[in-house]
Amino acid sequence: MRQFAIAAALTLSTLPAFAGDQAVTYPFAGSFDDATFVVENAIIGRGLVVDYVSHTGDMLARTAADVGSDEVLFAGADIFLFCSALLSRKVMEADPMNIAHCPYGIFVTERDDEVMIGYRTYPDGPMQEVQALLDEIVQDALN
Repeated sequence: MRQFAIAAALTLSTLPAFAGDQAVTYPFAGSFDDATFVVENAIIGRGLVVDYVSHTGDMLARTAADVGSDEVLFAGADIFLFCSALLSRKVMEADPMNIAHCPYGIFVTERDDEVMIGYRTYPDGPMQEVQALLDEIVQDALN
């Protein structure tokens, strides 16, 4: 048990200190609604299908009182979830455990009157091709 505790402590000490270390974000010069529109269109424009839009901001606002909080985290926060059959097959043929990263997501947030578009970072290796795709989609949305 002691060996497990030491291994866990060493593992945790190598993790990034902040969630921001695990995401790439870009400011968006426009409204939250405009940002969600251009992100969805950038995904669809690549021939991909948005499987689900998680309205995370709505959920956080709706459940704040239930969990004893009055902090407003976002004025808006949506996450667009999708996959690429071609790219998913490629990264999972390289390592079937890359399934843990699917589906891929791009988020749009508004906080303190600032709108942001971003995505989580992925590990080195084959998943960097997915990260490159996400960045291309976000760049399409920003331009």
